[in-house]
Amino acid sequence: MFDISIIIINYNTDQYTIDCIDSIISKTNTALNCQYIIVDNGSNKESFQKLNSYISKLPSSTQIELIRSNINTGFGSGNMIGVLKATGKYIAFINNDVLLKNDCLSILKEFMDHNSEVGVVGPQAFTENNKHLSTIDHFASLKRELLGRKTLEFINKKKYPVRKKEYSKPIRGQFVAGSFMLFRREDFNKIGGFDTNIFLYYEETDVCKRLLNINKTAYLVPDAKFTHFHGASTKRSIDIKIELKISLLYIIRKHSGIIPFYIMLTYLQIRYFFSSLVKPKYWRLFYILLLQAPLTKSLKHKQQINVISNS
Repeated sequence: MFDISIIIINYNTDQYTIDCIDSIISKTNTALNCQYIIVDNGSNKESFQKLNSYISKLPSSTQIELIRSNINTGFGSGNMIGVLKATGKYIAFINNDVLLKNDCLSILKEFMDHNSEVGVVGPQAFTENNKHLSTIDHFASLKRELLGRKTLEFINKKKYPVRKKEYSKPIRGQFVAGSFMLFRREDFNKIGGFDTNIFLYYEETDVCKRLLNINKTAYLVPDAKFTHFHGASTKRSIDIKIELKISLLYIIRKHSGIIPFYIMLTYLQIRYFFSSLVKPKYWRLFYILLLQAPLTKSLKHKQQINVISNS
């Protein structure tokens, strides 16, 4: 059995993936027995072949496997493809736009080894300019969306620890950033892994809420540090904005119920009706909200199969 199974998704960002793998290999203590699982999520031929060529040249001692999906399955489903191959005691889900600043995996594993009540941990994130990035957050909820994070933190700092603060000691959050998460595989399997109904966004809220159902918590371990090229793997657009709202409303309905769902839906409909008067690009988002933001409008259902021939 491996100590840690590392799962990384590539989608047309091969150089980020290559740099990420190099970073993990160079920063991780060789005493840690790691399994690398790279899931290519329907990339174009050039991106896949470049990544495949790089992996084929790694030393045979590097336990690495490249899995090809012929369709972009999104964050949760893409990672779950990798989970099927994972045999480590722990599973690390690491975005490909990440570079380790130190031996994150050893630090996180040691913390988990000594804290059985913890279900997931994350290291402290920094921008490429070495600026602190929020790594813990509060669950997506009606309260958070209507009152705002700062209000919740002012009202109850214990339940809602300040996000925009650089901590020196481990601290419990409601969830840790999805860019770098380490789970105990037993716990991750027990809750059923990622919800594959979600194509992008809010996976952390969902999975950490389900961890709480088995009395497992989420912690930031600030001694472990990494650089995150925030948003490099997913470019912002109106389609991404729509996806955010579809996932948000799905999560609210799933975990809070029908009444909070309709309150949130009504709030967003009113908000984006007026926004669309100023910015016409929001008309499509407003229309999706009028339809109650069904999962059928997700980008998941717009993906095309991309088979790469051997010729």
